[in-house]
Amino acid sequence: MVNDKAQKWIIKNGTFAVLNNEQPVLKGYMLVEDDLITYIGEDMPVVGEDIPVVDGSHLLFLPGLVNTHGHAAMSLLRGYGDDLSLQVWLQEKMWPMEEKFTSEDVYWGTSLSVLEMLKGGTTTFLDMYDQMDQVAKVVQESGIRGVLTRGVIGFCSAEVQQHKLQEAITFAKNWNGQAEGRITTMMSPHAPYTCPPDYFEKFVQAAHDLDLPMHTHMSETLSEVAQNVADYGLRPVQHLEKLGMFTRPSIVAHGVHLNDEEIEILATHQVGVSHNPGSNLKLASGIARVTDLLKAGVPVSLGTDGPASNNNLDMFEEMRLAALIHKGVSGDPTAIPAAEALRMGTIYGAKSLFLDTVGRLAPGMKADFIALNTDQAHFLPHTDFISHSIYSASAKDVEHVWVDGKQVVKNGVCLTLDEERIHHEAQSAFEGLLNR
Repeated sequence: MVNDKAQKWIIKNGTFAVLNNEQPVLKGYMLVEDDLITYIGEDMPVVGEDIPVVDGSHLLFLPGLVNTHGHAAMSLLRGYGDDLSLQVWLQEKMWPMEEKFTSEDVYWGTSLSVLEMLKGGTTTFLDMYDQMDQVAKVVQESGIRGVLTRGVIGFCSAEVQQHKLQEAITFAKNWNGQAEGRITTMMSPHAPYTCPPDYFEKFVQAAHDLDLPMHTHMSETLSEVAQNVADYGLRPVQHLEKLGMFTRPSIVAHGVHLNDEEIEILATHQVGVSHNPGSNLKLASGIARVTDLLKAGVPVSLGTDGPASNNNLDMFEEMRLAALIHKGVSGDPTAIPAAEALRMGTIYGAKSLFLDTVGRLAPGMKADFIALNTDQAHFLPHTDFISHSIYSASAKDVEHVWVDGKQVVKNGVCLTLDEERIHHEAQSAFEGLLNR
């Protein structure tokens, strides 16, 4: 395999998930030049004799998976507070521990998550958290693509609110476009129930000033929706529309409890929804109306949420859950076909994060792609590779990963991060939190 960024190299004998309606899978060749895919097709392109060649036999190549919502540093709290309702989980378990987090904790927790994501085929992730310089540092070092935002909770004095807002603005300005363009930034008030309306509006204004998209949690639980109505006389979608959030390109996490009018508003403004089926099930938050959202034209992508509420970062599991859950609740086995689930984890994810050159295997797209080992019992017989990638595969099937044309995982081993040290430091960080 190609270990570093080569100016031009080619994959031969590969099976590629191009996800076109007429031809979802193509067998043949893919040419990579620097950080871009420049050719994909059944015929060998004309290239120089000395070009590096990768044999793609027994490999299924997919676009790199796109995780559109999460809190990577929370890997340090994996398993710490399970089988609890969302508010109890947050207020009694997560928030008290997170108050103890140092910048070093955020660095090692994020490193642990990025290691898991890369080895599991995720090449792009959105992260909303605190001390985001540390998250950006991990993105820079690891080679992954990150959409990063300083998430802000407004339960504090006006002075602290202003400090947090300025922190979010400074981070967004300093890091947007960094790491050879692999980092982009957003503005993220945590949620309408944690940020007062006037404070939320300041983030909208900052997003306008910086020309950046916005991200927030929204309508995750029934109690959250009821509280929004009690406090402001509006359901969350109407509330955010009134505050001006949808005047910016936006993506909301969860969107579990929506009525028809809210879905119409989201569709009108092309607000993306990050569907987090694993987390929503584990916290008993409910099941989002994904088929209705898709029919309305709302961009629906997939996210794991944080590794403390999931408790893994396996995007294959999220795609499989999305395909299965909505069949079960609708009684329609065609509700979310395998190809649609794969698009939700790739093409729709990139669109939701406003990344125009990510999410597909096609000429002109970024060379962010992964290779699965198909020479295994659960991939046989080789009938339908799109079906197999959703209903049979898991993160553990990922053999190789490239981001920007550079190989970051080879034969299941991460080439850019010190796995052994990350394991040790993450465990030590958790033990330090317990004793702090």
